[in-house]
Order: sequence, then C-alpha cells, then structure tokens
Amino acid sequence: MIVIVGAGAAGLTAAIFACTGGEPVTVVERTRDGGRKILISGGGRCNVLPAALEPRRFVTDSSPAILQRLLRSWPLGAQREFFEREIGVPLAYEAETRKWFPASGRARDIRDGLVARARRAGARLEFDTALLDLQPAPAGWRLLTTRGEIQAARVVLATGGLSVPATGSDGAGLRLSAALGHVVQETYPALTPLVVSPPRHEHLSGVSLPVRLRARSPREDMEAQGGFLFTHRGYSGPSVLDVSHVASRSGRGDAPRASIHVRWCELGSREWEELLIGGGGRVVNLLARHVPQRLADTLMIEAGVPPDRRAAELRRDERTKLIDLLVRYVLPWTGDEGYRKAEVTGGGVALDEVEPGTLESRRQPGLFLCGELLDAFGPIGGHNFAWAWATGRLAGLGAAR
Repeated sequence: MIVIVGAGAAGLTAAIFACTGGEPVTVVERTRDGGRKILISGGGRCNVLPAALEPRRFVTDSSPAILQRLLRSWPLGAQREFFEREIGVPLAYEAETRKWFPASGRARDIRDGLVARARRAGARLEFDTALLDLQPAPAGWRLLTTRGEIQAARVVLATGGLSVPATGSDGAGLRLSAALGHVVQETYPALTPLVVSPPRHEHLSGVSLPVRLRARSPREDMEAQGGFLFTHRGYSGPSVLDVSHVASRSGRGDAPRASIHVRWCELGSREWEELLIGGGGRVVNLLARHVPQRLADTLMIEAGVPPDRRAAELRRDERTKLIDLLVRYVLPWTGDEGYRKAEVTGGGVALDEVEPGTLESRRQPGLFLCGELLDAFGPIGGHNFAWAWATGRLAGLGAAR
C-alpha cells in the first residue's frame, strides 16, 4: 500500500498519480476536509496557475538546477489540461493579474474536484487523522496515527510547512524529515505582510497603488513591482509579499536588517525634477496626479514642505528632499506578520536530499517528499500552486513505480 500524508494541493495531486500504479492508496489528512489553503487562495477564487513560470524568481538555499528541473517536469499547458479534462474544472485567464482561475470563480471547485478525482482513481481518504510518528519497517514503513497504526510499502509526505496554521499546517513533516536524517534548511515566513511599530502610517490604511520595491540585505538583493497596500499595522500587497522574505531573514543575531526602498510611481528623479521645476500651481496637486491624495499629503509633511507651497516657490532643498521621498522612500518596517499570515514557508528539506526524477528520499528508500515541505517557493500569482501540482505529480508517480 502507498500512503499519502496530507490532502493539500501537493498531496491530492500525488494521490491521483500514485493510483496509476494499481496499488491501494490511502490519504491521511489531519483536518476534516483537506485542501484548506486551496479554499482561501486568491481571495477564495484560487489562482490555480500563473500565465508563465519564472524559475529565476523562485527562492531556495538548495540547488537552483534541481529546482528548475522540478518546475519543468510538468509544463503549464499540461497542468491546465489536467484541471480541465481530468478534474473537470474549466479555467479562465485574467489578463489584469496574469493568472488562471476556475471559470466559476470558486476555489471550492478546485479542492472538491481534486478530492473527487482522487476517489475515482481509487484512493481512500481518511480525514480527521493526524500522523504522530513515521518509522522504517522491514516491509516498508510504519505510520502511527491518531486512529491507529498503518503499514505501508511506500510513503509520500505532503504535509506542507508552517504557514497559515489555521489551515492545519503544523510543521510535522519538517520535524519527521529531520528526525529521519534529512538536511532541513532553516525555515522562515515568506510572502507575508510587513509591520511597523509604532504604526507610523496607520492614517494611510486602505490606500493602495502600484509601486516598485527594492529590498537589500548582505544576503539578498531583490526587486519587485506591483500592488502596494497600507494596512493598520504596516504594509501588504503583492510587491511587499514578494520581497518580505528578504526582511524576514535579516536582522537575526548580529546581522544587519534589510533596507526596503519604494518608488511610488513610474516617474524617476529626472522626470520629477522637470515636473516640479516647470509645473504650475500647488506642489501637492502635482504629486496627486501620480500618487493617491493622502499619500501626497503625507510625503509633503515628511519633506517639510508647507501644504500651500506653489511649484514656482519650491526651494531647492525642498525639491531635493521631496524627490528623494518619491523615488527612494525608506520603508520603516520593524517586523512581519509571521507564519500566521505567510502564504508559504521558506526553507525546508534541501532539494539535493531527493531524486529529481521521482522525489524519492536519498536517505530513506520508499519515502517521497513534495510540495511546501521542500526548500523552494515562488512569487505571488499561482507559482506556488504550480510547484505543488508539479512536485505532487512527480512524487505520486515515483511512489507508483
């Protein structure tokens, strides 16, 4: 028998493909229904896939070559066909976000479709069943669960990481992998909102706009662009989430904290210089043509420019300070929202601990690892589901063979 531990995106996919080998397949899931991250993704719509994969934007402390090989093991076109033909959920492309969603707009259709497909393939799903221990046995593996002991010839660990614990993620697979001798790269919250204490920009809560960000630390240097949202506690939006791991991993021990600079609109220093020198009327009105009014008011205050200052009256030092805030604003973050709101877990089992063609453990024959458990994550926009589907498929096929 093959046992899949975890009924999330990777686990359900693994179960479907593990059934192709003809052996009995059992899925063990600690929640009552599984796939809870699928249900909350994309605002309840489920961003199933991105328009295009960007392997260079994935983050890993392991082998980039293995990461790219795993991503390319199941092309996006084939994944879309799988969902439409095998799962029975038509997908619709949204040009504005460059993502594929279920045409119905319901994430539940994806989760329920995967569960139904796994059952049709022959998998037995045991919900409300948590894995307590996993040990090698003479005939394969011995699993101790909250419902008793299970003997398996092969096991696929698809337990996820530590992100969004309310969905059932508890890090059990990471702990078991380490106990079985695997190298586990240090974990950290990724794709998570940033906070600032005291909440310096609380008065801007709800203001959103497209920006360019650059996050730098001695370890990493990353740029992102996209939506930015001021919150009551700090900052969110795709651009912030995409660079948040640079902040999360900095400042540990004696290491310096990452700096994050914001360019609030497409205009650069030269364009702003020309606009402020040659423009007419009040300076704040010139700013408000390119950034939200409340942000324009705030930047004026931080630059020390009176709100009624006219462009023709703007002093050189005021103009220099204002342009610096518009183009290279230093974001005053002090922390992050942690795993509670992180969309994925950074770190995990090192990629060179598994065989790239099957995801079988190189340390424990008959054990297969996939999904968020592995040391890799991608940017916002369906990339992490693409990783889950691809690695789940590989692990399921590997176990079936």
